[in-house]
Amino acid sequence: MAEYSEYICRTNTLSSPAYLGCEDKLRQPCGKGAINAVRQLILKSPTIGSTRTDDEFLLRFLRARKCNVPDAFELLCNYCSYRQQNSSLFEKFGPADTALQQALRDGFPGVLPQRDRRGRRVLVIFAANWDPSSYDLLTIYKAILYSLEKLIELPRNQVSGFIFIVDWSGFSFSQSSKLNPRVLKLMINGLQDCFPARFKGVHFINQPWYVEAALTVIRPFLKEKTREKIYLHGNNMSTLHECIARDVLPAELGGEGPSYNQLSWADKVLEAEDSRTDNNTVQLTPPFKRKENSR
Repeated sequence: MAEYSEYICRTNTLSSPAYLGCEDKLRQPCGKGAINAVRQLILKSPTIGSTRTDDEFLLRFLRARKCNVPDAFELLCNYCSYRQQNSSLFEKFGPADTALQQALRDGFPGVLPQRDRRGRRVLVIFAANWDPSSYDLLTIYKAILYSLEKLIELPRNQVSGFIFIVDWSGFSFSQSSKLNPRVLKLMINGLQDCFPARFKGVHFINQPWYVEAALTVIRPFLKEKTREKIYLHGNNMSTLHECIARDVLPAELGGEGPSYNQLSWADKVLEAEDSRTDNNTVQLTPPFKRKENSR
């Protein structure tokens, strides 16, 4: 598994001038000119002309690509194309999907209440919680996408990005047989090239040999930059803590925080949707233009 970043977290410290300079530059707001430039490209495109063009939506893509207009437009095109080509993935994309609800309540994913030292949101998954007889891997992917769609509504998350921690403790060989290669490829394609978020790292802990074998199978679909962001810690929790401070992490991950509550994120996001429905707010399904409320 030399292809992956094992044990060493290759990131600058908070006090590093290189880190501070890069982050300060990124936090500068994308100018109105950049937003208008992307908007004009959309209007000239015959394939994504029905896409939302409001500033709030376009900024997601600009921030994900450090305000580079051509790169942001390419990401937006990929995002729209992916959703059109996989439209069945987004049917019942919300609380009406009972399987998606169950996946969220099982912690697929969970979102820690505290950001890490770099302001990134930390998503955690305890893989052994998955009951394949109740829902499949595709449903877990839908729950992850749904959570990310909610999280990127906040500009701070668009700028600071996300990290994933996947704990494979207790994940059985039988469960691993349900890791559908087709769905894994679909997940890689969607998150690697088609979603407006800055993914800073994926940390695996306590991974068994058959999970590492699965990584070998999907390796050809990973770009080099993606492979560099995968960290295999095994059962060495201290190397995880070199990347993510212990005071951010729950006790189950060797952290100093309280025990992990897998229902906290599910309750938050599902209750928010219930509130929107009660207020007669039309649920938006990006990337299409917002519908007006009927009177």
